[in-house]
Amino acid sequence: MKQEPGPIPEADLHCHTTASDGLLTPGELVKLASRRGLKAIAITDHDTISGWSEAEKVGSKSDTIILRGLELNTVWDNKEVHVLGYQMDGKSGIMRERLLELQQSRFDRIKEILNRLEQIDIKIPIGDVLEYAQGESVGRPHVARALVKHRHVINNQEAFVRYLGLGAPAYVPRFKLDTVEGIRFIRESKGIAVLAHPGLQGLKEDTIASWVKEGLQGLEIIHSDHNSIDQEFYSKIALKYDLIMTGGSDFHGANKPNVPLGKWGVSLDVVWQIKGLEN
Repeated sequence: MKQEPGPIPEADLHCHTTASDGLLTPGELVKLASRRGLKAIAITDHDTISGWSEAEKVGSKSDTIILRGLELNTVWDNKEVHVLGYQMDGKSGIMRERLLELQQSRFDRIKEILNRLEQIDIKIPIGDVLEYAQGESVGRPHVARALVKHRHVINNQEAFVRYLGLGAPAYVPRFKLDTVEGIRFIRESKGIAVLAHPGLQGLKEDTIASWVKEGLQGLEIIHSDHNSIDQEFYSKIALKYDLIMTGGSDFHGANKPNVPLGKWGVSLDVVWQIKGLEN
């Protein structure tokens, strides 16, 4: 059972925008954060930093602090493991080159998904998918919305169950970095590497400890899918290995209707801890 959060925290450090699979633009997200009384948010879109500029521009007109972030999808022991990178150097050539590779792999995956749909007599023009992918990072949720548009399904959930999810006829595995590669990539880009929602994968202490040796600097303790047992378990690990304890909602807008912005998060002190580790 999920842990129900308390009052609105000061900082929500896990937020998605239209740059990946969220439904609010970066500017709309910042304005919503300000209205909700949040003092800080992090823009953590999948495999892209294209939302940073707009968020910072709008944030400069409010009192909301904007952390630059992204979420990398990695793989370890056949499990999908997400790593958050905060305050990375957006001008880094290494970073931009690697993100382009990841974005191209996403695009190639979508083309193969559409090919497989066509094999079962469902033709979705790629332009209709890209219409929903307003940023650089295209994914299955955008295909799902196109399937809804063409009336093949009623909603996104049905699209995943019938066509896009694991074991479905149009499922295509995603290219993923190894988790250690992801951590190293963030650190090489002068960022702070934080393990996202470890409770979702049931990650154990020995595994996390091995990643600390590779440069992991924090654990996302508070998350919309973590319960009180998860929070206690990972807090003890964070304390033992001197890791920053972060938290956020994993906000996507109406794509996750039960996850409001700022309902899960941390104090502003965590923002200063992250900024204190910047190179």
